[in-house]
Amino acid sequence: MLSVNDPGSDSAADSTAAAAGPLVYIVLGSPGSGRRAVVADLIGAGLDPATDRAHVLLSADEVAQPGDAAFASLARWSWDAAAHTFGEEAAPCPADATHVFFVVNGRQDPVEQIEALKPWLDSRGLTLARIFTVIDCQLAEKNPELATWFAGCVHFSDVVLLSRREGVANKWMSAFRRTYEDQCMPCLFEFVKADGRVKNPALLLDPAPRRLSQYFDASEWDGLDLTDIEIGESDDEDGDDVRPIAKTELDPDDQPPVDPYLERKQNGRRAIELPDIREFLN
Repeated sequence: MLSVNDPGSDSAADSTAAAAGPLVYIVLGSPGSGRRAVVADLIGAGLDPATDRAHVLLSADEVAQPGDAAFASLARWSWDAAAHTFGEEAAPCPADATHVFFVVNGRQDPVEQIEALKPWLDSRGLTLARIFTVIDCQLAEKNPELATWFAGCVHFSDVVLLSRREGVANKWMSAFRRTYEDQCMPCLFEFVKADGRVKNPALLLDPAPRRLSQYFDASEWDGLDLTDIEIGESDDEDGDDVRPIAKTELDPDDQPPVDPYLERKQNGRRAIELPDIREFLN
């Protein structure tokens, strides 16, 4: 479920967190993009140590780093790529946690993990605050074939953070941002400093949604099981002589909305397929 709060009301965010458990921040991006340094800065400079307790969920495939010791509460989880599910290690958060940072496996398809995160959140009664994408600008500039991969991440993001900008042409970064600005993307774009710090962490943690995707939004279709529902139409006023029609023939307004990145073709493949980022990593 999604928490939609007044951006200017701290009390709204506090009451939501108290009612629905800790706020969850999903962090997308490739390995080596500096995601953990960003999370450390968001925790250290954006949360109140007197009242807030942060818990970090990190993929078991991420190599341990010295900076991990800075996280007071850290757990590892595994991703089953064949079953598209999280392992049991992605356990319930500590009882005193107020903010949870879920760092997605950067070597696996981010869309598959995003799709699995909604039922994961719902089953634990957790509230999604925001989704971050940390862009490795050096990797993106060097490999234009990854443009679709990054576009998929940005589509789901409230905040896009441009990291590892050393040696990257300003012209490229301007063109990268302009691509999304021309599409009127609502997400925030911010720079990450060389030491992993960001400008105004408290503002970035504001749970007011700014993402284009509505996948995590509350919907009237939520909770409805249409598995055994027969859909049909009648040629007479009394509703007799009903004949079945295929769900694919329904008017789009009469069907649950499908996110374009989550949509599948009849053969089961994604309508928008992302490249395998592992082919571009060292």
